[in-house]
Amino acid sequence: MPLGPWKKKNKSTKEHLVENEVVSGGHTGAGSLSKSAVNGAGLPAPPANLRPKLVFHTQLAHGSPTGRIEGFGNVKELYAKIAEVFNITPPEILFCTLNTHKIDMDKLLGGQIGLEDFIFAHVRGLKKEVEVYKSEDALGLTITDNGAGYAFIKRIKDGSVADNVKVICVGDHIECINGQNIVGTRHYEVARMLKDLPKDKPFTLKLVEPMKAFDMLEPRSKGAKPAGENKIGTGRGTLRLRSKGPATVEDEPTEFEEKAVKKVDDLLESYMGIRDTELAATMVEVGRDKKNPDEFAMALDETLGDFAFPDEFVFDVWGAIGDARDGRL
Repeated sequence: MPLGPWKKKNKSTKEHLVENEVVSGGHTGAGSLSKSAVNGAGLPAPPANLRPKLVFHTQLAHGSPTGRIEGFGNVKELYAKIAEVFNITPPEILFCTLNTHKIDMDKLLGGQIGLEDFIFAHVRGLKKEVEVYKSEDALGLTITDNGAGYAFIKRIKDGSVADNVKVICVGDHIECINGQNIVGTRHYEVARMLKDLPKDKPFTLKLVEPMKAFDMLEPRSKGAKPAGENKIGTGRGTLRLRSKGPATVEDEPTEFEEKAVKKVDDLLESYMGIRDTELAATMVEVGRDKKNPDEFAMALDETLGDFAFPDEFVFDVWGAIGDARDGRL
């Protein structure tokens, strides 16, 4: 279909031994693993006995023994494996970071895990409720989600409404807005709900912050740097987790892919108030061989039909992908 408003259909990763390990998962590989095709769709999964056995190490971010996990194919399955190791329930996990126990949004686990990355799980901690007076149209919050139903704060803009409410912190899960439970609501919907709150009126947020160890009690963070220079994972490849379809083992992203994904993620924040590297990577895959915006729009509709992307955003994304491909970024 040509450009125009459309609706998204309900779319809805180390391997050396450490002492004191707890093990979870079977002997199959991480989900249905295969070498990715050029177009990102992935080849059919090989037979179970031929799949690579990928084992990752994990800890709870506030402190725990080291666990070993395997046999997951998406984020929800990953959380279930981590929960099994540490005898907790999957909903207790807010999000995961790679290679650091700190609440570092530059190291947030997204759609890709380096094959030598160490996974730290941040679990539910203190609950808090805060009343905020919306004195400006924009609150200064960038929202993301954990891929399993929890939206949380990824960035707080300096000098913004939210920045002046010191109890609101990066990493906080937004549980309720004005008494409405939003667990299970996608990040773009939460961002829209916050944007649509009336100006010059107060509203209430119920938040859940990640549990902290004593060495994590540090000055309040503003979240990930907009430039996003920090590269996650130095392994020989990455495990790509997909919301639809099997996980795939892929080579590390090319320079084109890194630049294009970063630019599209920036555009997502600018237009929709969210950051989502998995979504950005999917859009880059969809658009890398499209010849014009209409063709790109039709492909987006088929792949990401439950998002209502503005026409101007689609033009800008298509242009950014072309600029990255042609070396203009």
